[in-house]
Amino acid sequence: MMAVMYKRALAGLVAVNMLFLCGYISVSEIRTARIAVAMKTPVSELKLDEALTADKSGSTLGITAVAASGQRVVGYHVLEKETLYDLSDGDLEALYRIVEAEAGSEDEDGKLLVANVVLNRMEDPSFPDTVEEVVFQEVDGEYQFSPAGSGRIYKVTVSDETVAAVQRALKGEDISEGALYFASRRYADRSRMSWFDTHLTYLFQHGGHEFYTSSR
Repeated sequence: MMAVMYKRALAGLVAVNMLFLCGYISVSEIRTARIAVAMKTPVSELKLDEALTADKSGSTLGITAVAASGQRVVGYHVLEKETLYDLSDGDLEALYRIVEAEAGSEDEDGKLLVANVVLNRMEDPSFPDTVEEVVFQEVDGEYQFSPAGSGRIYKVTVSDETVAAVQRALKGEDISEGALYFASRRYADRSRMSWFDTHLTYLFQHGGHEFYTSSR
């Protein structure tokens, strides 16, 4: 008699557990379907990170439901670093264009270096206080950046790589060692390069540009 009662109790316990599990899976599937409909995504293609973002009620899919769908479980957060410079639209446009005009044929670090120089000048008390003023600065009737004087700055098409390089600079990446000047010896006027050599401190060369800082 005791054995029969024990078997019945065990069978009842198993039945309750099965009902609970079925109910849990059903609720999870309903929730998954609801989110999939809201996102216009097939249930089988719904990933964990999408579900977590999509369910505005704050509830999340169970790991079991996601794993059962055959999808790879992915959980991550992307942190966007804020830029360090509060530039106007005109400043940003000028920075993109001068970097493209001066370093369009350079690699991304070469473009980053030109952006660094412009920003270094903006921060230096010896130069103007905004990017636009730095880019279009004239000294003794001569533009500091030749594309600004020739008008080529207005003719360039800014590449995705230039945008990426400028964004790196605006987020604080500086590989310029404090450079305030750069020049391409291959294309620069001989007298201009002579002034660089005698009045400035040479830092390094990257690509086709040599980088300098003030001798002070």
